[in-house]
Amino acid sequence: MDRDEGFEEFYRTSRHRVVTVLYALGGDLTEAQDAAQEAYVRAWQRWSQVSEYGDPEAWVRTVGYRLLVDRWRKIRNGIAAYRRHGPDPAAGPPSENTVALVAALRRLPAEQRQAIVLHHLADLSVAEIAAQTDTPTGTVKARLARGRKALATLLDTTLPEEVSHA
Repeated sequence: MDRDEGFEEFYRTSRHRVVTVLYALGGDLTEAQDAAQEAYVRAWQRWSQVSEYGDPEAWVRTVGYRLLVDRWRKIRNGIAAYRRHGPDPAAGPPSENTVALVAALRRLPAEQRQAIVLHHLADLSVAEIAAQTDTPTGTVKARLARGRKALATLLDTTLPEEVSHA
């Protein structure tokens, strides 16, 4: 049996009832629509099996309800964790040096910027960068050298006076 055979008709005739039931159970129309959509996707993926059930709509409603319950659990657990740990500490604004570094990195060619960031911020070795970017190690080394030289020039002109001459 073709997976699509009969599914469109089933969807068209049952979707309003399924969403209505899930909305009544969950109290949130958007969540009900999302759960119904996911349930119908799962039904469509298994349509050759689900279509043989005595009441495929009941299967979709059950899957949709379970999806709602899973969402409620995630929200409840998130709230409990928030109450236990409190909000994340507020991050302050970036320092002038960070702003200058990001601005300078943006001015580098993409390949040099990638090599600099992966090596100095992600702590990857030259060999790891070469493997990840599918680039010869000699090319990575050259990009690092050129990028460092360009960064030094850019940062010397963009860093605050007391930092650049310290």
